[in-house]
Amino acid sequence: MSLKYSGYMGKVMAVDLTTETVSEYPWSDTERELYIGGKIMAARILADHLTGKETAFSEDNWVVISTGPLTGTGAPSSARFNISALSPQTGILASSNCGGSFGLYLKKAGYDALILKGQCRKKRWLEINEEQFIFHDADELWGTKTGECQEKLIELIGKKNFGKLCIGPAGENLVKYASIVSDERSAGRTGLGAVLGWKNLKAITVSGTKMVPVHDKEQTAQWIKKWVSYLQSHPLTGKQLPKLGTAGLVSSMQMHGLLSTRNASAGHFEDFEKVSGETLAEEYNITNKGCATCPIRCARTVKVYDKTVKGPELETLVLLGGNIGNCNLQKILDWNYELDELGMDTISAAGTIAWAMEANEKGLWHNGLSFGSIDTLSSIFDDIAHRRGIGDELAEGTKRLSEKYGGKEFAMHSKGLELSAYEPRRAVGQGLGYAVSNRGGCHLNGGYLVILEGLGLNVDSQTPKAKADFTMLFQDLMEMISASGQCLFTSYAFFPAFLLNKPNGMLVKIVNFAATHVGWAVRLINKFPRICALHLPMFHHTKMFTLAIGMKMDFGHYIEIGERGYNLERMINNRFGITAENDKLPKRLTNVPQDPKHPETKVPLETMKKTYYQARGWDKNGIPKEKTLRRLKIK
Repeated sequence: MSLKYSGYMGKVMAVDLTTETVSEYPWSDTERELYIGGKIMAARILADHLTGKETAFSEDNWVVISTGPLTGTGAPSSARFNISALSPQTGILASSNCGGSFGLYLKKAGYDALILKGQCRKKRWLEINEEQFIFHDADELWGTKTGECQEKLIELIGKKNFGKLCIGPAGENLVKYASIVSDERSAGRTGLGAVLGWKNLKAITVSGTKMVPVHDKEQTAQWIKKWVSYLQSHPLTGKQLPKLGTAGLVSSMQMHGLLSTRNASAGHFEDFEKVSGETLAEEYNITNKGCATCPIRCARTVKVYDKTVKGPELETLVLLGGNIGNCNLQKILDWNYELDELGMDTISAAGTIAWAMEANEKGLWHNGLSFGSIDTLSSIFDDIAHRRGIGDELAEGTKRLSEKYGGKEFAMHSKGLELSAYEPRRAVGQGLGYAVSNRGGCHLNGGYLVILEGLGLNVDSQTPKAKADFTMLFQDLMEMISASGQCLFTSYAFFPAFLLNKPNGMLVKIVNFAATHVGWAVRLINKFPRICALHLPMFHHTKMFTLAIGMKMDFGHYIEIGERGYNLERMINNRFGITAENDKLPKRLTNVPQDPKHPETKVPLETMKKTYYQARGWDKNGIPKEKTLRRLKIK
């Protein structure tokens, strides 16, 4: 097959699990230009299939596993792959990103994406070796935890160098927030592990020896070298993340009132230092690790049960720390490992436990859980994964539990997906992002505006001014980075180092003040992205496309493709009933000030939503207008 662009392998394969047959799914160069890869590619495939009548646990729920064009090119932090389908947790479009080996090896096998249709008639695992697709009986693997499953796959395949993904007991037992694991990395959010469990598919392995084509090898290599040097000299990607990992944000979040505490009833945790990134680095971290082709190396390694394993990320530290009243860091390390082994999203598991603790203390549901009481949590997580006793109910997640027992006002979710660790009453733009995110209460898909509101810059965190416009810009930017196959941490270096090296300097104060007054300028960029037809010196991503892929790409074109992807996902969700009424937060965050002495410390959601919809080109019901879809060539 003759391809116009490098970076792609040129094949998308559709696997019918019911009949155990394989066919090629058509995907053209025009579609590569419009939808790039990753989650945007998956959204296009699913938009052409889903009608709004399907459910997560049905044969019509296709699972799309997709790579980006930069995956395998050597670009910094470009080993990621995406998994999309309908979520059993939210009932709408799900997308989950992972840094394991599977994406790299999928391209080595000669494929850009897989589509899984139907349902295996018995327990199976799938082996892919270039042109060979072999279904195997999975009785031997069923019931194993994710680490043991992957070890058994190595024995069964007879080699170590191949890509793999699998589910654990939580996926097998249809826990609504079950994850999919590749190596030590997880496609954690939105419960797609349960979808594979329902499909009776325990694991997939993939191997091959093909090389990913690169358009201009010499200049691409030079640009990668320059980009890596830039990342390693940047204060966030070269210092903070390598030194402390994402856990390094705990102290900053505490200082700014962003640290979710006791089910997000507060933003400060008195014992935060005991579960901080500094404590993790000084007392527990063994060495740094990172995904393939990553120069940042933000992952930690720690000792758990005499094993050296991956340490927790920020979300896990906070949500299994102060958010449940716990200051025992070793317990968090243990739980992080246990949840990964069970194949369960740490964010949703922790959020569900926090809600259950508060519901018990308020007398709504007598479940025996309470803040600060942690001795039984390991057994409770195991009960959730196997749906035993109280675990059977906890496996349903916060939304369903609050609908059954009451307590919706303190159920920390949006669209059924539990919120991450950032308490948004001190970062209202982040609150808007949670509410309008396509996949539910996600900090990343929500735009991660908290980086402006205290974790990078210090823009007025309570004002709604300009927040809607920045949210749209950041969402579109990160949508495209994900679709390219890269880690979102590469976007951290978008902020010039001089703004971060002197946070109290006069220039930074001017920028922080001005940011809330430039909504009109950001809106202009959002509305007419092609006015930014240039390569920004602190944003190396666009030039990489030109050199490695051979695709013309500037900053304006880049964010326009991200906007296309975001609107496409929203269009799919509209089919499943998502409107403005669903873009909401629990009343604790919108109606109750975090600090009673400062009534402004709550999220002015409706004010920001109105501006956000206007910026997006959506109507008042949160539905993309026809002219918006036509402008973006979605229709």
